[in-house]
Amino acid sequence: MINQLVKRIKETNAPIVVGLDPTLKLMPNFIKEKNFKEYGENLLGASKAIIEYNKGIVDAIADLVPCVKPQIAMYESFGIEGLIAFKETVDYCKKKGLLVIGDIKRGDIGSTSEAYAIGHLSGVEINGKKQEGFNEDFATVNPYLGIDGIKPFMDVCQKEKKGIFVLVKTSNPSSGEFQDRLIDGKPLYEHVAMKVAEWGDSLMGDSYSYVGAVVGATYPEMGKALRSVMPKAYILVPGYGAQGGTADGLRPFFNADGLGAIVNSSRGIIAAYQNEKYAKFGEAGYADAARQAVLDMKADINSIF
Repeated sequence: MINQLVKRIKETNAPIVVGLDPTLKLMPNFIKEKNFKEYGENLLGASKAIIEYNKGIVDAIADLVPCVKPQIAMYESFGIEGLIAFKETVDYCKKKGLLVIGDIKRGDIGSTSEAYAIGHLSGVEINGKKQEGFNEDFATVNPYLGIDGIKPFMDVCQKEKKGIFVLVKTSNPSSGEFQDRLIDGKPLYEHVAMKVAEWGDSLMGDSYSYVGAVVGATYPEMGKALRSVMPKAYILVPGYGAQGGTADGLRPFFNADGLGAIVNSSRGIIAAYQNEKYAKFGEAGYADAARQAVLDMKADINSIF
């Protein structure tokens, strides 16, 4: 699947992933009111609103970007109905030709990680027939249980030709409390990056590994160092826009050919209509505002090459 991601990035000339992270605050009122009226002011009504909201955005941006990244927590907050909305969103995105990164940040003891990997990247066997679960193309994983938590995902990736993005240096302000701690003279995140490179050597696509990394856009100086430590890892870069990451700060994450990284934007795109810059679109034009935000982000990122 990493080969497909690289191919789609080249085709769209957009190293961009749109984070589909819906909340009621971000959603236009007319969508909420419509679905609450039809299904009730309850979890089902909220779930149906999420699906409609997501579909509008996906329809508007599917031809512009290679992939999307739904954050499962935003769906889990609505319980079982929210997970149904997550699944419907994944299926709809794939129907529209988009690759899907499941932002699930899983990582546990071996048997539990295996279950997560099967549920999100493969499927369970029932009477000899595989039944797919959520069926994303990639998943984000937490490495802090070591290889026990990662190898089950790697095994599934090898079998299914899918991929993972390992948390290396995250974009949140307090990430340094643990990730920046020095161990044998190097920060912990660099030790994790070295493991990502090691794990990835055994799972290679044509040019890049199935094992990628997550490194926040808010730390460009670290991005340069980590790019050299993980030369074959695709880097998923959160933190652009709303979290303070800038296009110029993204330069170190990419290789000289403009490949090697894919940049995430969530609120800046899916709630662009709430930004004064895109106010002219109004609530009814939320999807058109999202499309324009993607075009602006694409131009911004491509300006650094």
